[in-house]
Amino acid sequence: MLAHDLAEPYPSVTTDDPASDAARLLAEKQLPALLVLDADGQPYAIVPGSQLVRQLVPEYVMEDPLLASVIGDRHEEGLIDAIADLTVAEWLPRRAYSPPFVGPDAGALQVAALMARTHSPLVAVIERDAQGVRLLGAITAARLVRHFLNEGDGPPRPEPDGPGA
Repeated sequence: MLAHDLAEPYPSVTTDDPASDAARLLAEKQLPALLVLDADGQPYAIVPGSQLVRQLVPEYVMEDPLLASVIGDRHEEGLIDAIADLTVAEWLPRRAYSPPFVGPDAGALQVAALMARTHSPLVAVIERDAQGVRLLGAITAARLVRHFLNEGDGPPRPEPDGPGA
């Protein structure tokens, strides 16, 4: 199966969007990662949610995790306030996450290899033409595994006959 068949609509934000809107999108849609596009609509970054959560945790707590248990819940309210005036580009981790992407004719195994190599829970599917780059959608790890299990991609595989078959 090709990438354009596996791709599903996936919410995205731009580098100029407010970071708080991106955080809300990540939370409300329960996304595995944030898909960030640049001003031209090209994939800019795909950042796993865990890395965005890391951006909310103060550095001193990262250096000494025991502080989190001592500080307690009373400081949680201020964590999201830290990104209130930031854009998505300013919120992203300093370490660049090159966005893994493929063209519409990439095969499922090619997508899987890219996903595994980049440790990304999703891969963007783009199409290039004379006008530039257009996002067709994204392939999540769940979608890819569903394809490999052959669920929803045509006739099911026959079940083996009994144990050890």
